[in-house]
Amino acid sequence: MGLTLDSHISLVCVIVILLPSLCFSQDSYVSSRATYYGSPDCLGTPTGACGYKEYGSTVSGGEVTGVSYKLFKNGTGCGACYQVRCKYSKHCSEDGIKVVVTDHGEGDNTDFVLSARAYNKLALQGQAEILFSYGVVDVEYKRISCQYPGYNLMFKVHEHSRYPHYLALIAIYQAGVSEITAVELWQEDCQEWRGMRRAYGAVWDMPNPPPGAINLRFQVSGSKWVQLKSLIPSEWKAGATYNTAIQLD
Repeated sequence: MGLTLDSHISLVCVIVILLPSLCFSQDSYVSSRATYYGSPDCLGTPTGACGYKEYGSTVSGGEVTGVSYKLFKNGTGCGACYQVRCKYSKHCSEDGIKVVVTDHGEGDNTDFVLSARAYNKLALQGQAEILFSYGVVDVEYKRISCQYPGYNLMFKVHEHSRYPHYLALIAIYQAGVSEITAVELWQEDCQEWRGMRRAYGAVWDMPNPPPGAINLRFQVSGSKWVQLKSLIPSEWKAGATYNTAIQLD
């Protein structure tokens, strides 16, 4: 069931090459509708359904979105990036805005509930007030590759974790168009991988996690596995972030 722990380095090298064939971005746009939500700072919300906390409000400069159930995909869609542009040529910019999924939300037949900052950037200069007055606009969107220059994929120990009895993890700075569809931890005394549960959104959890430094592996888009030896230290802490030293394409 997968490769040995000692082969994690070679597998990481291979996975970067294989990912483009496992995942996809869209070439054509899909018609839909979008609205927005207000916040004091016009950024995202730290209480979004993906479970990102503060990262969910500030990633991509706060240009984030909640998405409909079909794009949220029970949390698998968290962290996905989309190009969204509105369809009123007098008021809307040609390129629109790139947004990151951090929440689940639906309005009046919408697929996107944008942060106010993202919604503002749908407009041509001087036209944002008109779009805000509409409340809901016709848009078109497509899935695109996420880019986080200077950042590797990281696993954060979620704030709800309680050492050593309950561990929850969430992946952040997940580049490319790949999706993490499973996470497992190595149980040394049983010599087997134990699957983590998708608690909600992008949060994976496990009661009574393995003691000591934790070997982790995750599945990419329901296919290949990436193994990371001793990624989580033996005395892990809630809120701590651990660098995988890799990035997905």
